[in-house]
Amino acid sequence: MNHPILAQIQRLRAELAPGDTAPAVVTALADGRAPLTALAELAAQQHRIITSDRRSLLLLATRCADHPAGAWFAALADGESAALRTLPTLASACGVDPDGLAHHPPLAGCQAYPAYLAWLALNAQPSASAVALVANFAAWGGYCATIAEALRRHYGFPDEACAFFDFFAQPATALEEQAAESLGPHPLDDRTLTAAREHALLLQAYEHLFWNTLATPAPSDGGS
Repeated sequence: MNHPILAQIQRLRAELAPGDTAPAVVTALADGRAPLTALAELAAQQHRIITSDRRSLLLLATRCADHPAGAWFAALADGESAALRTLPTLASACGVDPDGLAHHPPLAGCQAYPAYLAWLALNAQPSASAVALVANFAAWGGYCATIAEALRRHYGFPDEACAFFDFFAQPATALEEQAAESLGPHPLDDRTLTAAREHALLLQAYEHLFWNTLATPAPSDGGS
């Protein structure tokens, strides 16, 4: 597909590429060293993240409802709904009551990403938000693919318990092409592209914070 906006998205994605260094939690899971408590925490935090992100995407869809990008954001929101339905099985495999996911305490470092996406939904230009989001999908998808394989190999998880990670592990190529098509036939202007890059860098930083927070042991409730 030869599309000027797709080329812009791909250049930004290449700039954001994490290289060979994966987050510590992802590496530990890949090696079979991470405790199930870390995975359970991931599931609980993702329940809050996905619930928030779905609303943010729907708001973005509403803001450009008369533009093809509105349908693209709405499709992403539908995907979040599908992912949310897979979390109870993942939680059960980790020994966590699925009914308690919604009430699990939030971790500030994990919830920074959805908080910023909510800010984008309210304040940012939808086209810049779309490019920022899709440019970050490839790295997230790669981590999910690694975890899905590790859960089967090292933890003996059945396919249904890996469905959350399988869902996001799909290549982002189609989403990139759909985003480019929805944004129109002409390249993004410099102002929009600059904003998209700024948003993308912050989303990437908040995703790193998510992984780093999961790798940090929770503080003890006891005294000294």
